[in-house]
Amino acid sequence: MFGDRFSALGLNLDWVERIGAILISPEYRLAPEFQDPYAREDMYASLEWTAENAERLGVDLDRLIVAGASAGGGLAAGMALAARDRGGPKLRGQLLIYPMLDDRGITASTNQFDGIGVWDRVSNETGWQAMLGDDYRTEAVLPYIAPSRAHDLSDLPPAYIDVGSAEIFRDEAVAYASALWNDGSEAELHVWPGGFHAFDIFAAHTHLAQGMISTRMAWIEKVLAD
Repeated sequence: MFGDRFSALGLNLDWVERIGAILISPEYRLAPEFQDPYAREDMYASLEWTAENAERLGVDLDRLIVAGASAGGGLAAGMALAARDRGGPKLRGQLLIYPMLDDRGITASTNQFDGIGVWDRVSNETGWQAMLGDDYRTEAVLPYIAPSRAHDLSDLPPAYIDVGSAEIFRDEAVAYASALWNDGSEAELHVWPGGFHAFDIFAAHTHLAQGMISTRMAWIEKVLAD
């Protein structure tokens, strides 16, 4: 519903400066004017474009990852699913930062953070309704936009999942990591105690946020630079 390709870009520039990553930050059409499938298809088109133009961009196709935070984290997970199912670009990893994965609102943390926090239950319901319209909370919703609905998480690239313990997306992030493990995919899960939604952005000076950022960076270096 809001944001652009520059949102929180500062954190990601460290990847460029420290390990020489090539960072592509696309925009997607926003809800409610453009409901599903626009956002996820815009993002998948950007993935295919990157692969098709890899030589010109200097991108190593053996070291291609997708990454996103919050709604972008859900879109990144959806891209990984779509790339597998469509025989698309092969991914080396998926970085899911406090990802928005499930429109159904069925977790305990969804109800715990109601009327409190940066992103609460009402915000979440508003966002999903804007994106899904009449399909909201129906069986018509596809896992490419709500990845928690996927029944098969096998053969996916290794995932890194970051989430705070004091936020609405805590339980769906944990459940998604468990589902990845159960289906034989690799996942590294970090639940940061006391962390609220996007605390790495809003409280970047804190010890907790610095630990989140540095641990995430270590995974990126392992995946891209090793």
